[in-house]
Amino acid sequence: MADAAPPLLGLVLAGGRSERLGRDKAAVMIDGRPLLERAVALLAALLPEVRVAVRPEQAGDPLRGRFPLVTDAATGIGPAAGILAAHVATPDAAWLVLACDLPGIGSGDLGKLIAARDPARCATAFRGARDGRPEPLCAIYEPATLARFQRQVAGGGSTSPRALLEACGPVLVGTRAADQLDSINTGEDLRRLAPAAADRLKP
Repeated sequence: MADAAPPLLGLVLAGGRSERLGRDKAAVMIDGRPLLERAVALLAALLPEVRVAVRPEQAGDPLRGRFPLVTDAATGIGPAAGILAAHVATPDAAWLVLACDLPGIGSGDLGKLIAARDPARCATAFRGARDGRPEPLCAIYEPATLARFQRQVAGGGSTSPRALLEACGPVLVGTRAADQLDSINTGEDLRRLAPAAADRLKP
């Protein structure tokens, strides 16, 4: 009998400093709710458990505190800190990682990613429509891959999740739109990807 696939859990990355946007992107309201709440709800509809990755100083934030948290143990390594914190918390699980600032991702997209998952491969990710590269912030990472990543980072190696995916040969899933994987990093991104939300934020 084949070994059972590792359980798949959800992780929303919400530890960014939002410096270019100038406000907490996790709290930006889209369709009547914060981006963070939207991302958690998308994963919770498909997976048995969802956690939110935050920096230590964000653990007391009222918005983030509504959800089960994992706290970054490392600093200065970007999204790798949250991904590896989740792996340390539950090392036998695979994680569907979703950045909180991807308004173009919907439940159907995540369902497509889950359906394409092959636990025998290192990961499952969307292929960027513009550059063909794997998108690391909406991807499924298998536990053995995260264990290798943890060792790599601990040894002073690359902390780039995208480089990790490019090196390991993941299952790649096509996108339905060129901007499906675009994130909200600047005010211009917000105006382009979520114009109604941008209008509400005008002074």
